[in-house]
Amino acid sequence: MKTDSSTSAALLRGPGGPLRSSEPVRVAPAPSAVVVLLEEAADFLVVHRDFRAALQTCERAWQSLANDALLDDAAGTSLEVKCSLCVVGIQALAEMDRWQEVLYWVLQYYQVPEKLPPQILELCVLLYSKMQEPGAVLEVASAWLQDSDNQGLPEYRTLAGLHLRQVLLPLGHLSEAEELVVGSAAFSEEQRLGALQAISTARQQQKHEQPSSEDQKPNQEGSFSHKFLSLLMLLRRLWDSAVSHLLSLPFKKSLLATLILCLLVVRFDPAASPSSLPFLCKLAQILHWIREAMFSPLHQLCAHD
Repeated sequence: MKTDSSTSAALLRGPGGPLRSSEPVRVAPAPSAVVVLLEEAADFLVVHRDFRAALQTCERAWQSLANDALLDDAAGTSLEVKCSLCVVGIQALAEMDRWQEVLYWVLQYYQVPEKLPPQILELCVLLYSKMQEPGAVLEVASAWLQDSDNQGLPEYRTLAGLHLRQVLLPLGHLSEAEELVVGSAAFSEEQRLGALQAISTARQQQKHEQPSSEDQKPNQEGSFSHKFLSLLMLLRRLWDSAVSHLLSLPFKKSLLATLILCLLVVRFDPAASPSSLPFLCKLAQILHWIREAMFSPLHQLCAHD
C-alpha cells in the first residue's frame, strides 16, 4: 500500500519545521491522573448535577496528590489544578447545603490558613458572609493577612478590603479594622480614608445603640413595677372576696340546716310551735348574734385591714 507523500511529510514535520533525524519526535504529554479526576468531578458537578459524586471525585484526586507527594512525583502538578479541585469541592458542598463544612474540608488539604490560595480564601469569605456567619472565617482570614509571604501577593489588597467589609465591620471588630487599615500598605490613600470613615460611622452607631439599650432598662423596670403592683392589688381584692365568702358559708349552712330541721319538725308534728321547742329557739338566737357580729361595720373594717 502506498503512502501519500504529503502525509509522510506531515508526519515528519514538527511544529517548527521539518524534523531532522537527530531530533526526537515530540509527543503531547498524556494528562495526569489528577487532571483526569478533575475533569470527571467537573462533569459530575455541571452536567450530571451529582454533587456527592463530584465531591468524592475531588477527594480521590487529593488522595492521588498525596500518594504522588510520597513518591516525589507531585512537583509537576500545577497550583491551578489544586485550586480547581477546591473550587469544585466547595461548590459541591454548597449545593448539598453543607456549607458549614467548607472551611474544614479545605484546611484538611492545605493544613494551615496561611497556605490557602487567595482565590479559595476569597470564596470562603464570600460564602460565610452570604450565610450570615462571617465569624467562622475571622481567624483564618486574619492569619492569612498577617503572613508576610502573602502580603506581597497581588491579591492581598482585594482580600484585605474584603475582610474589612465582609468580616470585621459586620462583627463590630472596629479596633482590628482600624489596625488593618492604618498598618497595611495594601490600601491607597483614598481607600484608607474611605475605610476610616466607614469605621468611624460604625463606631458612632455603636455608641448610639448602647445608651438606647440602657434607657430601655429603667422603662422596663418601671413597667414591671407597675404590673407587679396591679397584680398585688388584684390578689388583695380576690383574697378579701374569698375571705368574705368563706366567712359567710358556716352561717348559711347553719341557717339552712335549722330551716330544714324546723320544716321536718313541723312536718311530722303539726301541733308543734316554736315555744314548745326551746332548743330550736336558742339556736336561732345564737345564729342571729353570730350574723350580727360577723356583718357589723367594725368586723368588716377589721377584715379589710
